[in-house]
Amino acid sequence: MTPKRSIFVTSALPYANGPIHLGHMLEHIQSDIFVRYLRAKGDDVIYVCADDCHGTPVMLKAAAQNITPEQLIEQVGIEHKADFDGFFISYDNYHKTHCNENNELSCDIYKKLYDKGYIVTKTISQLYDPVKNMFLPDRFVKGTCPKCGAADQYGDNCEVCSATYNPTDLKDAYSTVSGAKPILKDSLHYFFDLPKFNDFLQSYIKDVLPQEMSNKLQEWFDQGLKQWDISRDAPYFGFKIPNTEDKYFYVWLDAPVGYFASLKNYCAKHNIDFDSYIKKDSDKLMYHFIGKDILYFHSLFWPATLKGADYRLPNKIFVHGYVTVNGAKMSKSKGTFIQAKTYLKHLKPECLRYYFASKLNSQAVDLDLSLDDFMAKVNSDIVGKIVNLASRTASFITKKFDGILADKALDDNMMEDILSIKQIVLDAYENRNYQEVIKQVLALADKANRFVDNNAPWVIAKQEGQEQKLQMICTQALNYFKAIITYLSPVLPKLSEDSAEFLNTELSFDNLDKPLFKHKINKFKPLFARIEKEQIEAMIADSKQDLQQAKAQNTVQETKTSEYEPLASEITIDDFAKLDLRVATIIEAKQVEGAKKLLQLTLDLGFEQRQVFAGIKEAYKDEQSLVGRQVICVANLKPRQMKFGLSSGMVMAAGPGGSEIFLLNVDSGAKNGMRVH
Repeated sequence: MTPKRSIFVTSALPYANGPIHLGHMLEHIQSDIFVRYLRAKGDDVIYVCADDCHGTPVMLKAAAQNITPEQLIEQVGIEHKADFDGFFISYDNYHKTHCNENNELSCDIYKKLYDKGYIVTKTISQLYDPVKNMFLPDRFVKGTCPKCGAADQYGDNCEVCSATYNPTDLKDAYSTVSGAKPILKDSLHYFFDLPKFNDFLQSYIKDVLPQEMSNKLQEWFDQGLKQWDISRDAPYFGFKIPNTEDKYFYVWLDAPVGYFASLKNYCAKHNIDFDSYIKKDSDKLMYHFIGKDILYFHSLFWPATLKGADYRLPNKIFVHGYVTVNGAKMSKSKGTFIQAKTYLKHLKPECLRYYFASKLNSQAVDLDLSLDDFMAKVNSDIVGKIVNLASRTASFITKKFDGILADKALDDNMMEDILSIKQIVLDAYENRNYQEVIKQVLALADKANRFVDNNAPWVIAKQEGQEQKLQMICTQALNYFKAIITYLSPVLPKLSEDSAEFLNTELSFDNLDKPLFKHKINKFKPLFARIEKEQIEAMIADSKQDLQQAKAQNTVQETKTSEYEPLASEITIDDFAKLDLRVATIIEAKQVEGAKKLLQLTLDLGFEQRQVFAGIKEAYKDEQSLVGRQVICVANLKPRQMKFGLSSGMVMAAGPGGSEIFLLNVDSGAKNGMRVH
């Protein structure tokens, strides 16, 4: 028998600056399924999470609402917890990083790092908002890209040409907080000396990460690890750095410490030895679930700070990919940026749990929530193959046999069918390969349904003298159903609970080999309803309404400059005449190896063909959908030599960037090469 394990499991902390959406839910569903499996298997598990509360965005959002940051995070914390409860996420403790436990632990880690010489200071120049009297994080500065000239780009990278740069390199820079032109100002900052942990990290990540993620981090080692800035200047919402007057921990120092803080809060409530979980030689296991967007912080920065402070290290870091909807990044304007609470208004939480599980394996692949496929799969699998197995046989047992099952199954091979997949399913759960779990269980469901179809209890019920056979057929079908629901109980906890009540028994991995014979069941009640197209449409409509409501509320820091970008300075008609805009057709679209945001387009301008690199990859995941589309091209833009090749022009698009990019169309009838006036 496998020894009982003590395991501490975490999900990444959602930021206390906005609602939970379906992209967040992927991770929390993934970790919850794993935890429910561990508990069902008999392991001792503590499963925690918390809201990530600190930083400039929280401070500014609270100010925009005329409330304190503490009031904001309290309000958001209640909303986040309600969303997770709605999806049956079974956290033992849901806390927040703005708490005494986190302050104590963060300061302890910092002091130990400081005493060992891992903290250094140096004066740096930063952009400063002279109106708001605050230093500006990179994402709170916008301006013209110094590389390609694209307007209104963030202070750290250009979403048009993918260039990276310092905020001080931006042209025509402005603060998104006040709209003022930033000034340079010197400030003393505190840095964690990450390069000193280079050798340790290179070895460590090979043990805790999947190989593909370990290989991805090699890029950082090849570039050379840099000292990590862990301080921010007042005003800032966070914890003050010990022995300083106006310096605060940068949110990424205290955020992962929030895992320990939530654990400590839980242990104090339940008289558990917290130190046994965090001490350097702890025999407890610690598993993190994260998205690949925060791989750097959790796999390099976080373990290095723990190592330097003589704390225990994570045993495994499980990484998942991004969520797209209908093949594209979630879009507010299309109604596919779906909040958890909006989803729950229209659909059962277990529909999403099942669909995500059917797509998840141990690799960090991106997952697409195709709403048509989602509806079809839930209706086919859960309703048509699983629940239907019980609904079409239980009534015979209730009506003809007073709810009593037969003393045996019709076939001798029933238990062999059920137990043949047990170890495969348990191993798949252990490896977070939920896709394989669903595959194995559906194969068993298909076998069970073939058995029912072949024996047709609705026909047998009409034949005299066949009562015993009818009872055995239905008994076998319901025992198949019991096994299927048991196998899926970590994925479908509410359906499992309702099925256990109907079957009048406990559903557990331990009693999979104990069939229900001569057993009284309860009257069957509908367990699951089909998804209708109208529900999906209503959810999308409500998601668009969410966007309108968010715009109506002046709560986000960028509303200072309104939802629209500020107008550029005036030009004359002669200035405009310098632009030569032409109609063109995209005849080829390709991914650009090594580029995060670029697609390589071949344009037909009628009189010639051009190659253009466009920063539209996030908005157009399926690049082949662009082929044959007419666009508007800046045809007289000076060609630019990029590392991927020569770009001769620019396609016109609207939107702020990222996934919110919309190529401009022309009316039908326009021919390639025509000039746009």
